[in-house]
Amino acid sequence: MRIGYFLSSEEYTPAELIDQAKLAEEAGFEGLWISDHFHPWVDAQGQSPFVWSMIGALSQVTRLPVTTAVTAPIMRIHPAIIAQAAATSAVLHEGRFVLGVGTGEALNEHIFGDAWPRAGVRLAMLEEAVALMRELWDGGFVDHDGEHYVVENARIYTLPAEPPKVYVSGFGPKAIDLAARIADGFVSVQPNADHVKRFRDNGGGGKVVQGGFKAAFARSVDEGARIAYEKWPNSGVPGELSQVLPSPRHFEQAAQLVTPDMVKESFVCGPDAQPHLEMIGTYTDAGFDEVYVANSGPNYRELFDLYKREVLPKLGK
Repeated sequence: MRIGYFLSSEEYTPAELIDQAKLAEEAGFEGLWISDHFHPWVDAQGQSPFVWSMIGALSQVTRLPVTTAVTAPIMRIHPAIIAQAAATSAVLHEGRFVLGVGTGEALNEHIFGDAWPRAGVRLAMLEEAVALMRELWDGGFVDHDGEHYVVENARIYTLPAEPPKVYVSGFGPKAIDLAARIADGFVSVQPNADHVKRFRDNGGGGKVVQGGFKAAFARSVDEGARIAYEKWPNSGVPGELSQVLPSPRHFEQAAQLVTPDMVKESFVCGPDAQPHLEMIGTYTDAGFDEVYVANSGPNYRELFDLYKREVLPKLGK
């Protein structure tokens, strides 16, 4: 099991994200996730730097592998531009870059006023986008007249030695089946063994499965739970609302239905190592190959110290 750290672009400034990446490597973490957002989920999170600037900066301060968790190459940015950005990122990171992709959320992708497509259409757009990006990574000139995208006389000149791997995020059966069919790996934030089995049985085989969870280090469980509820009330928003709500204020409205206990259930809160080990164990038991932990709140240095002293050594790291 690879243990990585999740850089939450929604909550931390660019300087703090760089600091966290350096601390993660020093603590013994083995990889980085970084979120790709135009908006934070709620205003209390307060940040949302441009991920491709951050990935370039990360290449200068760490040698840890970096995965976007996740980019939606379907609306906000054309897949041809994502292909160029991913290729440059892979060059800068000397091949240690993975493009994690998904169908995204209206929160980030509808900002130009486009209609937000239904889920099936978004999946079709994602499949076409991935195929187009891979064609561009082959290095020749590309003309593409697809159902959703057009490219004319396009060629990417700055390419890594090997094309970036593409991992696909999925929560429902159709998305998981698409990941199994087209992806180099699978991304999820639910330690769901049935999802992993479906991915592997439908074409995923032995490909990498990544997962992630959130924590809030604090002097007590209650204090951590308070931080988690303040910063991430959206984590308790049910069903498909996370895909269709269009702005942070709408998430704030929906989060009025979320209780602190609902958020606490999905976070590892407080100062102790054992709950972290138990959460990682749920991902191990579900068949994941990699798991990434994100901290919420100001105490990220303490979380890195906890992992260095008490968590990673018990996992043989």
